[in-house]
Amino acid sequence: MDKRPCVPWDTMNRFMIDVFKAYGVPEADAAICADVLLESDRRGIESHGCNRFKPIYLDRIENGTLLPVTEMEIVKETPTTLVMDAHNGLGMVASYHIMERLIEQARAYGMAGGSIFNSTHYGIAGYWTTMAEKAGMIGITGTNARPSVAPTFGVEPMMGTNPLTFTLPTDEAFPFNFDCATSTVQNGKIEYYARNGQKTPPGLVVTRAGGTMTDSGEILKQMRAGQCALLPLGGLGEETGGYKGYGFTAIVEILSAALSGGPYLKALSGKNPDGSDCMYRLGHFFFVINPEFFMGLETFKETAGGICRQLRASEKAPGAERIYTAGEKEWEAWQSRKEKGVPVGESIQKELIALRDKFSLPYHFDFE
Repeated sequence: MDKRPCVPWDTMNRFMIDVFKAYGVPEADAAICADVLLESDRRGIESHGCNRFKPIYLDRIENGTLLPVTEMEIVKETPTTLVMDAHNGLGMVASYHIMERLIEQARAYGMAGGSIFNSTHYGIAGYWTTMAEKAGMIGITGTNARPSVAPTFGVEPMMGTNPLTFTLPTDEAFPFNFDCATSTVQNGKIEYYARNGQKTPPGLVVTRAGGTMTDSGEILKQMRAGQCALLPLGGLGEETGGYKGYGFTAIVEILSAALSGGPYLKALSGKNPDGSDCMYRLGHFFFVINPEFFMGLETFKETAGGICRQLRASEKAPGAERIYTAGEKEWEAWQSRKEKGVPVGESIQKELIALRDKFSLPYHFDFE
């Protein structure tokens, strides 16, 4: 049972907006960013929620590798495509605006696709695909990231954890939402383990010597030094299908960079040759498909829901309590959390207090 104290959702939302504003983020943009981060916590995906508020966003604004004001520029547009330059601003803000445009294009023409370059971490990938699903459409997205994943038979971090994410509308209370990295584990999960003093399960990381590591804090240090790497889905080698995860990771890397002409692989390290910090210049891609241009939204939803229900009703393995479909656990996490608030561990509590005191914000948290 989770015994961590919780902060009410509206309180955490207002607090994050106020802190983002204190760092120079315009209020409307701050509201987008806070909602993206909290959506991750609503779904129980704590690796991308308030755990990352300070280290991924605020710290990068402070060190100059993320600009608080996002100057978005459409550099190419057709009736069904968009290419955007985010000018090293907030990836969450740029992604929100491009998805709004793509949904309108897909509503008019059936399909739309877009890409962003010179961007930064765009939060939980499923947020963007869910924007399409809420509009009665199919959402697909992917993003590259700083190199941390080794190719099959390799030990050098070359690619990002590169999520490939789909959200499909269904006739159920929740959509089919498949949102995960194409690596065995994402950086944020190891950061979460490190914050909570937990070991990383063996077999998820490969060292330069070909072995594995489990000390989460040491993994983060060695990964930044290029001395270990995450493995693609399927794990080490080909026997367990690691080449499949490698292929998907590479596809996301190619689409994220090639559709917008942006940088890729080691160029996304966030470091200059001398080791100093620099802009990340990430790339993202997005596709929206309108089922009304096929056999209609209701037919799509009924079929998707029917498939999910039959999968969940299929014969379970001995000892297994139930079978899930993608998005179901996240929906249940929200049902459990919506009245309780955002659970915050000790390290996050300290960060919230420090940020409040730094900017003299008028907040008091129940855990104090």
